[in-house]
Amino acid sequence: MSTDPGADFRALHRKGTPFILANAWDRGSARMLEALGAQAVATSSAAHGFTLGRPDGGTITRDEALAHAREIVEAVSVPVQGDFENGFGPKPEDVAETVRLAAEAGLAGICIEDTDLPGQDPYPFDAAVERIRAGAEAARSLDKDFVLTARADGLLTGGYDIGEAIRRLQAFETAGADCLYAPLPAHMDDLRRICAETSAPVNALVAGHYTTQTVEDFAEAGVARLSLGSSLARVTHQAIIDASRDMFGPGRFIHLGRAASGDEVDALLKRD
Repeated sequence: MSTDPGADFRALHRKGTPFILANAWDRGSARMLEALGAQAVATSSAAHGFTLGRPDGGTITRDEALAHAREIVEAVSVPVQGDFENGFGPKPEDVAETVRLAAEAGLAGICIEDTDLPGQDPYPFDAAVERIRAGAEAARSLDKDFVLTARADGLLTGGYDIGEAIRRLQAFETAGADCLYAPLPAHMDDLRRICAETSAPVNALVAGHYTTQTVEDFAEAGVARLSLGSSLARVTHQAIIDASRDMFGPGRFIHLGRAASGDEVDALLKRD
């Protein structure tokens, strides 16, 4: 990677040629994902919260998110994006300060959503746009490139419909967002519509029914980036659930026999 991770990260975003932005939750998972082929890594606020014994949704502070992001940045040599929820404050200046601090932490970009956490209501349209505008202006004032992703979360939370999501994404793009993201549209046709009615690269979340799609399916829809959110972390949690229920129920240990070998894990964790 060059001395400008933001520029490296930006170069990966090509509409119709999606790359996988692999969400990690600690140094080890980040390093393993890089060794297995990830071109870029992201934090996940939900997965980070799980490591702290907290549920998803506004339970992480900005200082905690920044410290966690620094650990991930130090662990890998690929660009790292921060999942920074709503920017850790309702005001445009909160988002701008979060952008500046994220860049200082070595992040190549961050993702900002339009949910007024810890609740699920979206910010009013004008306020949501001004928050992204402030973040974009802060990003452009940096001495290195920085990719600002704007999230319209109303489809995920039930706050608004696809028409309003596209309206917001278009306004976010006009306000200066570099990448657009509306998690989990109801149908692939809605995702195609988002890609067709915006010009900036679009991120799609691979979760829920979207896990049945392939990279080729997303490419056909016009997607530029595929993020995992907390999906991969939840896969590991499912393994814990399955093994524990077997152990503490009928007293079987068959799931432990499916573990990766220590040698394989060690090899993936080693740095040259």
